[in-house]
Amino acid sequence: MKKNSFVEGTVIASISLIIIKILGALYVIPFYSIVGQLGGALYSYAYNVYSLVLNICIVGIPPAISKIVSEYNTLEMYEAKERTLKIGSRLVIVISSLLFAFTFIFARELSYIFIGDSTGGNSIESISLVIRSISFCLLIVPLLAVKKGYLQGQKFISVSTNSQLIEQIVRILFILVGSYLAINMFHLNYSIAVAVAVFGSYVGGLSAYLYIEYKIRKNKELFNLPSKNQVDSVSNKTIVNKIFKFSIPLIVVAMATDIYNITDISLINRGLTMLNYDGKTAETIASIIATWASKICLIVNAIASGLSISMIPNMVSSAIKKDNKAVNDYFIKSLGIVILVALPMAIGISILSNELYYIFYGESEFGSIVLRLLPFSVFLSNINLVINSALQSLNKFKIMYFSTFIGLITNAFLDIPLMFLCDKVGIYPYYGAIFATICGVVISLLLSLSKLKKEMQFRYKSLFNIIIKIVYPALIMGVIVYVTHYFVGGYFNTRLLSFIPCLICALIGALVYFVLVYKNGVLEFVFGKEYISNILKKLRLKK
Repeated sequence: MKKNSFVEGTVIASISLIIIKILGALYVIPFYSIVGQLGGALYSYAYNVYSLVLNICIVGIPPAISKIVSEYNTLEMYEAKERTLKIGSRLVIVISSLLFAFTFIFARELSYIFIGDSTGGNSIESISLVIRSISFCLLIVPLLAVKKGYLQGQKFISVSTNSQLIEQIVRILFILVGSYLAINMFHLNYSIAVAVAVFGSYVGGLSAYLYIEYKIRKNKELFNLPSKNQVDSVSNKTIVNKIFKFSIPLIVVAMATDIYNITDISLINRGLTMLNYDGKTAETIASIIATWASKICLIVNAIASGLSISMIPNMVSSAIKKDNKAVNDYFIKSLGIVILVALPMAIGISILSNELYYIFYGESEFGSIVLRLLPFSVFLSNINLVINSALQSLNKFKIMYFSTFIGLITNAFLDIPLMFLCDKVGIYPYYGAIFATICGVVISLLLSLSKLKKEMQFRYKSLFNIIIKIVYPALIMGVIVYVTHYFVGGYFNTRLLSFIPCLICALIGALVYFVLVYKNGVLEFVFGKEYISNILKKLRLKK
């Protein structure tokens, strides 16, 4: 168990999260076939409510603990650091217990948000059941997030990401085994199977929590624990105020985002119904956009998530030391990494949308169409995630508030009008919802970047140069993958045969892209010359 540097931490976190996202995407193949389209929509409803309530606990307090722990660790205030963990844990236990009670009791009322009085799809009773089942996760997952924040604040990135991997594996096994047994052995209906499946998040969270507790207790000497007589001149009130000062803005922004995501599903359902789609079809399309197609794009999201984990403690340490150059470097490199990796992924997923959606979910009238456009929305959201992580690190909450809310309002106002506009001009109407999201995200990130440039004097010239050097290799790769796909792609009647053109295109595209970005110096700029050199030596590509 060791501390990780920024680049090392980013790579470890990103690779682990890519594996996690791949697992999270792959399990839906058997799960979707077990519970069907309406079961998939039911699963989507449960997780959207869960995400909203959970974020009140995990979006604010754990990152706050990571930031405060990093700050006190840098200042060698080890007793205050440990007190921060204890206070944060107690706060989370109280808040999460109250939220569990609220979600469990008012599950029926929450269910009406998604479908209202529409018929032909899932019932209020079914949605209520899965919401109550997933609410038990609130008793363990928030506390797990606090422990991760504590580890990340001291730059123990690998332990934190390993716990996520354990959580995902246990969760997936429970989902698949539980839903299969519910339907095929006990002959229960799909709604009960989904309820059993979502309870897997509790089991996975508990497994990860026990792992972290074991690692912390086994490696106590590595955590800069205070001496018996050390008492830092920081009151509990000060720590609580620090936690709330940092966490409340994040919670507000996250809640606003989650509320809109739920509203977005509702707007898509209602918009498509107004355009004469039946209830079942509208639910199916909404769940594809919100959950199932998004799961295929989750690998793109892993890079930004890995960056945010590694970036916050490093930027906090640099800001405390008033090292503005280091703060600039971390920010620019972070954006460079997410664009470097996520852009070609988004392009590749879009080109291979037919085969990819068939591999995961089988035949779908709407899935592959949604997947052609959705990766670019996810890509832009990831850039925004990195920018928001930087804002959090620098306590620039007003900027984050302003840009996020303007983006969300833009999205909300454009949703249904763009759906109708797309329908009128002969484009798939549900593309309008994705276009609305893209518009909202673009406006949000542009506002954030302009404010950061003004207040923090970030140097965007070097970032712009890097973006140019990334975009043209990505476009060249996209053309080559498109041409390759034209000759080897097509519609196949088995998932295995559909996988072959995806593999061929991915390998050719990755090779072309790697050569281009290595030749133009992007890899060395983003990751460091020494790091890339060591990697190439290990791969025996360089002496």
